[in-house]
Amino acid sequence: MKIESKKYQVHGLNYIIRSAAEADAVYLPELRVMIDGETENLDREAGEHLQSQADCSRQIKEDSEAPNHLFLVAVVDDIPIGFARCEGSSLKRLSHKVTFGVCVRKDYWGHQIGKNLLLQSIAWADKNGIKKMELSVLETNKKAILLYMDMGFKVEGLLRFDKLLSDGRFYDTIVMGRISSVI
Repeated sequence: MKIESKKYQVHGLNYIIRSAAEADAVYLPELRVMIDGETENLDREAGEHLQSQADCSRQIKEDSEAPNHLFLVAVVDDIPIGFARCEGSSLKRLSHKVTFGVCVRKDYWGHQIGKNLLLQSIAWADKNGIKKMELSVLETNKKAILLYMDMGFKVEGLLRFDKLLSDGRFYDTIVMGRISSVI
């Protein structure tokens, strides 16, 4: 599905959050690789599970057409610097919920881009009858955990020894969910 674009100015940075467009597919593969290499908060390392421009185009098209999918980008000067996705299921028993994920370039942290991508996703979910949003977050990502809790997400479980990071240690993943207040 698609949403209306929204402009933001936070700490001197002007950016727009909007639905992903075909033209964004040019930038998204490189953006994913860059973000994956900047933090260990995500599942992939830089260069893993690469997507081509054609893969991104296909994803944007599918997400634009599916009633329980959403693909948002945060753009500065028309260049994507972060994105969020909500992905639902075509299975009837799972069609009431979506899985949420977000990532933002590290040099743009501190401008509430991730928070605003999340807020736009929550607004879309509530408006479109999505009953539950779920996500997973690395135990060490304390700022994200607090943000999710502030936005109504609750801890639903713990995946022990879920991620092996560069320090050679295993870390837990926290599974969180938000039940819509519009039920």
